[in-house]
Amino acid sequence: MVPRILVAEDEEIMRITVLDHLRSLGWQVDEAATGTEALELIRANRYELILSDIRMPGMDGEALLTQVKRLAPRTEVVLMTAYGSSDNAVNCLKKGAADYILKPFDLDDLSLRLDRLLELQKVKARCVSLEHCGGQRRPIIGSSPAMQKMLSLVSQVAKSDSTVLIHGESGTGKELVAAAIHYESRRASKAYVRVNCAAIPAGLLESELFGHEKGAFTGADKARTGKFELADQGTILLDEIGDMPLDLQVKLLRVLQEREIERVGGKHPVPVDVRVVCATAKNLETEIEKGNFRQDLFYRLQVIPLEIPPLRKREEDILELADFFLKEFGQERGLRFDLSEEARRALEGYAFPGNVRELRNILERVSVLAPASKIQLWDLPMEIRESGKGNENKGDSLAAAVAAAERECIQRALQKAGGSKTESASLLGISRKNLWEKMKLYGL
Repeated sequence: MVPRILVAEDEEIMRITVLDHLRSLGWQVDEAATGTEALELIRANRYELILSDIRMPGMDGEALLTQVKRLAPRTEVVLMTAYGSSDNAVNCLKKGAADYILKPFDLDDLSLRLDRLLELQKVKARCVSLEHCGGQRRPIIGSSPAMQKMLSLVSQVAKSDSTVLIHGESGTGKELVAAAIHYESRRASKAYVRVNCAAIPAGLLESELFGHEKGAFTGADKARTGKFELADQGTILLDEIGDMPLDLQVKLLRVLQEREIERVGGKHPVPVDVRVVCATAKNLETEIEKGNFRQDLFYRLQVIPLEIPPLRKREEDILELADFFLKEFGQERGLRFDLSEEARRALEGYAFPGNVRELRNILERVSVLAPASKIQLWDLPMEIRESGKGNENKGDSLAAAVAAAERECIQRALQKAGGSKTESASLLGISRKNLWEKMKLYGL
């Protein structure tokens, strides 16, 4: 993305000189001759930097600085003046100015200062991304036609700023696809923020997303920046969007339509430029019928729908994924793991209801517990041995058949309940504790 800068200067010769110099560096530069005109442009556009004279007709630089910090808190402001003093400089910096420069100044010195601030913004964006993504960007593995078709669609989708709704069963890699969309987009150098809507209590989710002002509620002893503001000019992933409370769905719809958020306890809207990517394992159309999800929000989110195929529909990827994970675990332990032919056939023959996540967890467990670096059929969990193509005695054991049927029944209930253990236990007619014990037994 080409940096966009606003130059607010009432002296025409100075303004034109600065404009020509900054444009020669390849930056997109707008101009304003008064403070009032500058404020109108700030309300209408998004700027990385604002270079403003302190003394201007309509509104002085300090007042403009205050407005910028309210309307676009991520935008940096550099103030310039011919009547400077150390007190003025300190006062401006206290109010949030990024820098202070005295006229007359060297244009090369100015461009170095602005370039430094732009680089600092990139570093801040990377820090935000690292904080929310754990510092890792995992590759998407899969050579099957289904995956290649989806990856091709991801590359197309990344070029736009349209809202994306990613749907797929639990464990298929929705977060990886969302990250790929961000890092292949023009926003790749900006912040990438993830929010799990199901993991945050409903009463805290609004503050988490939109931030709050000091004193907005009991315990709000200071103002807090929300995730949307942190992701400004970047991308935000709203994971498990199907679990968002209805009252917050209304506010999210307004954010998508108006491109602005309102902090809890705030009096003024804050404009944001954020690409929204949502992910869910739930069938939102079914949730709409149940009254759990707003139909207007669903249509607003599903500008570009992306369906991630489950692992059972791309069997060609199983061994490729298995080799990748074993190499990863081997590097962590200083070993080199291999699968025997029988183990490979067994993995290929298993349905993997937990998808890629289940495969990864199984192989991590096996890499720790296997007695040798060559992983044999008997090192794999019972359900894989029983369903594997290499097992000639499939179905001979009544206990194994009963266990397999019970496991499949639990998986269907979990899928039908959208992952809710309480609802799944109710469907199965057992207690939540009993369900948890069985899930642990079967590695679900």
